[in-house]
Amino acid sequence: MTNLPKSVEIHLGRQGRLVIPVALRQLLGFEEGDTLIAREQSGRLVLEKQTLVKQRLKARFAKVSKERSLVDELIAERREAAQREVAE
Repeated sequence: MTNLPKSVEIHLGRQGRLVIPVALRQLLGFEEGDTLIAREQSGRLVLEKQTLVKQRLKARFAKVSKERSLVDELIAERREAAQREVAE
């Protein structure tokens, strides 16, 4: 990113479309056809390549034991919460 300033003005087009300048796309490794994940963080729009999000999530849960079922734990928590709601 040789000539790209720290901030770039981008205009929101029809139907909410954004055009990311080529220098910024190159810096971020964004290529035509990539799937990006958009999320809001502290009032900002964050765009990330789907592959990077998947890598980050895999790394985050890599330490979870293979014998442990997070799905079963979540279901049990939801059932307990539903029972508490019924009791109230």
